[in-house]
Amino acid sequence: MRFKDKVVLITGAAGGIGIAAAQAYAKEGAKLALVDLKQEPLEKAAEQIEAQDKLLLTANVSNEEEVKGFVQKTKDHYGRIDIFLNNAGINGEFHNITDQTEENFQNVFGVNVMGVFFGLKYVLQVMKEQKSGAVVNTASNGGLLGAPGMSAYVASKHAVVGLNKTAALEMAEYGVRVNAVAPSGVNTEMMRRIEQNAAGDQAEEARKAFEASVPMNRYATAEEIADLMVFLSSDQASFISGSYYRIDGGQGATSV
Repeated sequence: MRFKDKVVLITGAAGGIGIAAAQAYAKEGAKLALVDLKQEPLEKAAEQIEAQDKLLLTANVSNEEEVKGFVQKTKDHYGRIDIFLNNAGINGEFHNITDQTEENFQNVFGVNVMGVFFGLKYVLQVMKEQKSGAVVNTASNGGLLGAPGMSAYVASKHAVVGLNKTAALEMAEYGVRVNAVAPSGVNTEMMRRIEQNAAGDQAEEARKAFEASVPMNRYATAEEIADLMVFLSSDQASFISGSYYRIDGGQGATSV
C-alpha cells in the first residue's frame, strides 16, 4: 500500500493508459481524481476502478480556465495533490509536412503541449506550496525520434520532453520531482486510430508493420506503461527527476 491516502490526479483518465494507471494506484490505497473530456466515457472508465475515493471531473485540457478549475476542485475535495499523471494526449491526423493543415497542427499542440503546460502550471503551484509531490508526464518515442506523416504529434511530444526537463529544474528546491515516460506503440484505442490514419482499410497490415519495428515484436500493454508511471511517482524513485524513460521493447536501442 505504497500510496495509501495519497491523492493522485490523472488526465486522460478514460483512455487505456489512464485506466490502467488508476487501477494500479487504487490497488495500493490511493484516492483518485480522474479527468477526461466527456462524462460518459469517464463514468465507464471509473466503473473499472475500485478505489476508496474517486472524484470524476470533465475538462478540456487545452483550455486554461478548465485546467485551473479541475486542479482547484481536486484540492478543494482532498486538500492536496500528491501525484499528477499529465497524461491526456491525441495523435491527430497523418499528413506529410507539405500537406499539413494548420487546424490539425493547432489541435494536436492544444492538447499535447498547451494541455501539458497548463497542467504543470497549476498542479505545480499546489505542490510547491506543499513542498512535495511527483509528476509523470506522458511523452512518447515520438518525442525522441521522427516519424513520417506525424509532424504535429512528433513535435508536440518533443515539446513535452522539454517542458519535463525545465519543470524538474524549477521544482527541485521544493521537493517536487518531475519525470516522463516515452512509450512506443501501446495496445490501446489510440493505436487503433494511428493504424487507421496510417493505412485506412489496410490497418491490420499497418499494425503488423508497427509491431515488427519493435525488437520484442509486439506493442506494450497499458499496464506495462502504468507500472513505470507508478514506480516513477513512488518513494522508490526518490532521487529520480528531470528524466524521461523509454518503454519501447528495445526500439530505442536502434537509434542514437
